[in-house]
Amino acid sequence: MTENEDVLVSVRNGVGILTLNRPKAINSLNDAMVAGISEALHAWEHDDSVHTVLLTGSGERGLCAGGDVVALYHSAREGGADARRFWYDEYLLNAYIGSYPKPYVALMDGIVMGGGVGVASHGSVRIATDTTKMAMPEVGIGFVPDVGGTYLLSRAPGRLGLHAALTGAPFSGADAIAMGFADHYVSHDKLAAFAESAIADGVENALATYAVDPPASPLLEQREWIDACYAGETVSDILAALGDSDDTAARDAAKLIATRSPIALSVTLEAVRRAAKLETLEDVLQQEYRTSCASVKSHDFVEGIRAQLVDKDRNPQWSPASISAVTPADVEAYFVPAEPNLTFQEETK
Repeated sequence: MTENEDVLVSVRNGVGILTLNRPKAINSLNDAMVAGISEALHAWEHDDSVHTVLLTGSGERGLCAGGDVVALYHSAREGGADARRFWYDEYLLNAYIGSYPKPYVALMDGIVMGGGVGVASHGSVRIATDTTKMAMPEVGIGFVPDVGGTYLLSRAPGRLGLHAALTGAPFSGADAIAMGFADHYVSHDKLAAFAESAIADGVENALATYAVDPPASPLLEQREWIDACYAGETVSDILAALGDSDDTAARDAAKLIATRSPIALSVTLEAVRRAAKLETLEDVLQQEYRTSCASVKSHDFVEGIRAQLVDKDRNPQWSPASISAVTPADVEAYFVPAEPNLTFQEETK
């Protein structure tokens, strides 16, 4: 396999181990990592000596903070070709993980956001912990949830997925299990032992030994106001309901949403609703590729990354500047077919 320091590939006792290895960047995904993961998974799929895949991350801060958005920012300023190619390859990988024929165990410890969700939450054995801090925070940088995120968000109980998508706020490991982003709960201090047990004795034995019942999900406990407030037809309706709520958490959500990109919010609401009606992960990823390719041409994508991660002034100047200024045509423009069109024949044959 190709040598790649950003993702370490090894096999122990029939377990193929993928270690995301950019700890200073909280293992943010770049082109080489996507290619390295894909190459290893394709090799292991047809290797009878490998029966399980284990995904983990280097460092103490988290599995993966997402894609390398500063690189995407520079690409967007130069026309977006590299960004489109990255997403094309990344979404093919997300779909491949979703249909992978061997157990794919993801250790979702610490920060797991954006692209990190894409390489973890479509696996077949997804482990959350008490330090898991998960989010689809794209609206904060003028972007739209991707990597199959809208597939998961649209299938969460009630309107919890809309709350997570429109606020972009992080949620816990217990929330991740409640929302369908994870399956099992292992305490952070037992995670290394769980991994060793999975390698030595198999995943089922490791789960039987180390998995415990998750604590109550804070988001599930707030579902009454979430379901009520996010029932609105438009982002403006939702914001009004949140702002008028007697619940402090609802009003806080309104304040947070009000800081996000108006066009990204409007497209995200539509994307999650459309994703709910699409049958497969592949169908949703194709839609997300369209919204991502439209985003890379937008003002807010460049401006959002500039404000949060480049200049770090935390003061994005969105355009349109308000929810009321976003038109239906503005939103619809994000759903037109992109070139090259994303298809999955190669990955699902």
